[in-house]
Amino acid sequence: MATAKLDAFQVIGDPSRRKMLMLLSDDSMTINNLAENFDMSRPAVSKHVKILYNAGFISIKDAGRERYCTLKQDGFTELQNWISYFDKFWVSKLKKLQKNIPPILVAEK
Repeated sequence: MATAKLDAFQVIGDPSRRKMLMLLSDDSMTINNLAENFDMSRPAVSKHVKILYNAGFISIKDAGRERYCTLKQDGFTELQNWISYFDKFWVSKLKKLQKNIPPILVAEK
């Protein structure tokens, strides 16, 4: 059965996957090493890993009998683009607000 493609926000919406990303931010880990940090079955961890992989958050490299997971930028790019859009929105709004604040109030900071 194929795993449905989730958008980046659906992927990070799960606390277990967010924790996996945090763990992988320190260093690459095998799926077994990742599984040791969770109170779930190895197949459940593998399912989460597959979702992270399909969304471009991690890469997987086979080394002998082990599979190493490493963070990858692709999934984070979608998140960053979305956040950047709203950063620009708020910066624009704050600049307009600043133009309407009397100069004496701005100088008192």
